[in-house]
Amino acid sequence: MTAAPTLAKQYIEQRDQGYWIAGTRISLESVVYGFLNGESPESIAQNFPLLSLEQVYGTIAFYLANQELIDAYLRKAEEEFEKLQRSLREKNIPLYQKLKTAQIQKQSQA
Repeated sequence: MTAAPTLAKQYIEQRDQGYWIAGTRISLESVVYGFLNGESPESIAQNFPLLSLEQVYGTIAFYLANQELIDAYLRKAEEEFEKLQRSLREKNIPLYQKLKTAQIQKQSQA
């Protein structure tokens, strides 16, 4: 008697307070942001050669099935990133001003 095939496959795992593509170090948001920016699954797979097209589609399907939860997770991560940026700016104002000046100069040369 042969074993029945597994019908459900897990594409996403939760670890370290984040979501990751199962068995990889690639975050869920890496694929989701590409998808939300209009990239095709094939293009996303090309951008992440360690992922199969199946994993990309699985990640997108997970996002669509859990969109409210993942959108809230992404918003929270963006807020934390902005808070960290603000904190770093406030702690080292001269460095931040130098970086801002360099950025403006680079844009004016383009």
